[in-house]
Amino acid sequence: MGKNLTKRSEDYSKWYNELVVKADLAENSAVRGCMVIKPYGYAIWEKMQAELDRMFKETGHQNAYFPLFVPKSLFEAEEKNAEGFAKECAVVTHYRLKNDPDKPGKLMVDPEAKLEEELVVRPTSEAIIWNTYKNWVQSYRDLPIKINQWANVVRWEMRTRLFLRTAEFLWQEGHTAHATKEEALQETELMNNIYAQFAEEFMAMPVVKGSKTENERFAGALETYCIEAMMQDGKALQAGTSHFLGQNFAKAFDVKFATKEGGLEHVWATSWGVSTRLMGALIMTHSDDNGLVLPPNLAPIQVVIVPIYRSEEQLEQISEVANELVKELRAVGVSVKFDDNDNQKPGWKFAQYELQGVPVRLAIGPKDLEKGTVELARRDTLTKEFVNRAEVVEKVKALMTEIQQSLFNKAKTYRDSHITEVETFDEFKKVLKEKAGFISAHWDGTPETENKIKELTKATIRCIPFERKEEAGSCVLTGNPSVGRVLFAKAY
Repeated sequence: MGKNLTKRSEDYSKWYNELVVKADLAENSAVRGCMVIKPYGYAIWEKMQAELDRMFKETGHQNAYFPLFVPKSLFEAEEKNAEGFAKECAVVTHYRLKNDPDKPGKLMVDPEAKLEEELVVRPTSEAIIWNTYKNWVQSYRDLPIKINQWANVVRWEMRTRLFLRTAEFLWQEGHTAHATKEEALQETELMNNIYAQFAEEFMAMPVVKGSKTENERFAGALETYCIEAMMQDGKALQAGTSHFLGQNFAKAFDVKFATKEGGLEHVWATSWGVSTRLMGALIMTHSDDNGLVLPPNLAPIQVVIVPIYRSEEQLEQISEVANELVKELRAVGVSVKFDDNDNQKPGWKFAQYELQGVPVRLAIGPKDLEKGTVELARRDTLTKEFVNRAEVVEKVKALMTEIQQSLFNKAKTYRDSHITEVETFDEFKKVLKEKAGFISAHWDGTPETENKIKELTKATIRCIPFERKEEAGSCVLTGNPSVGRVLFAKAY
């Protein structure tokens, strides 16, 4: 099972790909670049979805659904957005197939069924949503509009990797409309903070909050805020983004509102989203050479109980204790599975649940019945101990919090030890080659310097941290004046 995984130190990329498949999270499909998310992987995504959805609704957002297809004329209305996504678009040109007269039993595109206007399969939904908002907004009384949709999108990727980069992926996208610039900026910041809170409290993944440079902004945005995380191989991963769109989309789609004072103004907009890429982040932040390591807050199964027996009589006695434990654990909000399936031996089950990252495993055998104990194994530390039956529920309940915090602390220690300040470009290249991680360096603020560093090292500016110290310095590449450090890294 887990022992068959390639070690992270040998080939991190291969380890990741093997783990996603062997832990039964996802697999490649018959459609090039698209994935099948399997039940166990989807169960993790559902927990992510449920928590985020709750957080969105608590901040006044509502869910809706918009079409998958966007007419090309609408898509190209906001020019920067259209240009930014043009090379990734899948386009529908016909609406019907017919039997191929030259190839019996085969189909062909019906040339008579050409669409009057091509339809873009949504890579993002700003265009179709803002065309809709035009009909929803007349007065300041109609604002703000705070809508989120859970959907799939298509971005035609050539080099794909399960969860991290696929041609089709699942996500949520929020789209809001406001009467003032200040309100829209507050919304942009609020949603970035919600993403950071979710990442740290549920994924146990520390993040850096910051803004993107002009080069790295979302196409059509005036500002992009982000959360950046550090994976175990020293590469960064953009885990969520929130965009201040200004009035760009409102002007492109002529979305105006009558103000309280009787004037007519364009609304102010935001959009924000996270995707199934978070699954990749979760895997790479915590997992080890034995398999997945899941934080309890997102684990579909928080506790598994495995019986060890030689006779049906022993199984009955163990099952009695196990079923009581199941009821007691569920009563305190712990998700638990009693695996009494007799198709596999206990050793196989131990390896399987370790591979799938179940936070706590309880094993009960005949000797445990005699002693009134249960063997408890932690997935994060791989430690085992015997616990008195009467103390199991309280122990497990406390462990849920302890393991969650322990995983966060471990990831944060790793992240913090991989933020390196450099003064020269030679230091920059040395750290990138020998240590990786975030490189904190002065930058002169120009896109030209940013592009040159990317060209020379493949490292990009991940963000301008909100908490950075404003300090005069010299750009790491050009020596020109700088007002503060930014974080560079190689990234997924």
